[in-house]
Amino acid sequence: MPTTFTPVIPVGVRFMLLSALGFALMSACVKYVSVNGIPLFEIVAARALVSLVISYIDIKRKRLSVWGNNKPLLFLRGAVGTLALMCVYYSVTTLPLAEATILQYVHPVFTALLGLLFLKERIQIATLICIALCLAGLALMVQPSMANNATQELPLFSVMMALLGALGSSIAYVVVRKLSQTEDSSVIIFYFPMVALPTSIALMWNDFVMPSLFITMMLVLVGVFTQIGQYGLTKAMQTQAAGQASAYSYVQIVFSTLIGVTLFNEIPSIWTYMGGGLIVTGALINVFGKQLLPVRPR
Repeated sequence: MPTTFTPVIPVGVRFMLLSALGFALMSACVKYVSVNGIPLFEIVAARALVSLVISYIDIKRKRLSVWGNNKPLLFLRGAVGTLALMCVYYSVTTLPLAEATILQYVHPVFTALLGLLFLKERIQIATLICIALCLAGLALMVQPSMANNATQELPLFSVMMALLGALGSSIAYVVVRKLSQTEDSSVIIFYFPMVALPTSIALMWNDFVMPSLFITMMLVLVGVFTQIGQYGLTKAMQTQAAGQASAYSYVQIVFSTLIGVTLFNEIPSIWTYMGGGLIVTGALINVFGKQLLPVRPR
């Protein structure tokens, strides 16, 4: 009997695609509730509340202590993650979804520099190429807003917030790598909403807006889609081909662009395509080039 070839998508790739879709839908929900009058810190509080409940249930299911071992470093992870999330959500609510998503993917630059400074890790040639391409892509994306006759500008403050969010995410990533030696992943995740929830409640206290039932559901979905994204990312990173699977996380840019065009009528400019292309190319070189190019000598 003739055999038919059926392409098989690796498990890690499937989970990474699920993660990318989850995070793209999360960003879309954040933007939607913001457009409908919900303040930034209220969105952060809603997201943190959902994450707190889910993380607490997961910890109790594993019969672990919620406090962990290295409490100072766990609180640092929570604080940095909170700051990064606020910056990322601000960029999502004030920039087109495609641009806000692309800017988050300059984090390999910060992660490499932080790894060099604090973990004494060597920077590979592939990472140096990635840094150069990311910086060139960033310059192209911001270039229209620096020109007086630009027809489509990106707010520089929003761009800075997006980059600060990427930096915060990189710091949190380095801290998580250190904590993973002594802490369960569920405890590490739990500390983020435990810090973010009271912080965001305090900041939103005078600006609280009572949401409608539908907007409340959308706020809950912010947290739900975030958990889906994190679940897919965690499962993908547990596969043997974690490095190759991580390359598919950049599909989130495609998802976010399509959502932006469909729901928010956001048409990316030529500068976004050019700069985003350089950033994604650099990131992919960083993923695959480490297996092909030698480590840069000290």
